[in-house]
Amino acid sequence: MGGLGDDPAGAIDRESHDYALWEKRVDALMVLASSKGYFTVDGLRRVLEDMPREAFETQSYYERWVQSVTQNLMEAGVFTPGELGVKMEEVAARGETYGECSLGD
Repeated sequence: MGGLGDDPAGAIDRESHDYALWEKRVDALMVLASSKGYFTVDGLRRVLEDMPREAFETQSYYERWVQSVTQNLMEAGVFTPGELGVKMEEVAARGETYGECSLGD
């Protein structure tokens, strides 16, 4: 979190790690949606910079990015909060893992 004066952010972990499937999907969603013109890098950064400090410090990198992408897509009129809620309920009903997932027809 930049611009906080004497409050150091701490060391950066530069070790490589494998990304979880959901993290890869967040990255892909960001690339696709921005390439379609739904938002810019500046729009993404604005949401990140407007986050409450506690949220910024307790969420992972990709948790912050999915929040930013979601906010920007709602602002662009891609979906409403209500539509997102309905879709999240549908996805949750599929099950925790792909093995439990019942995709229907």
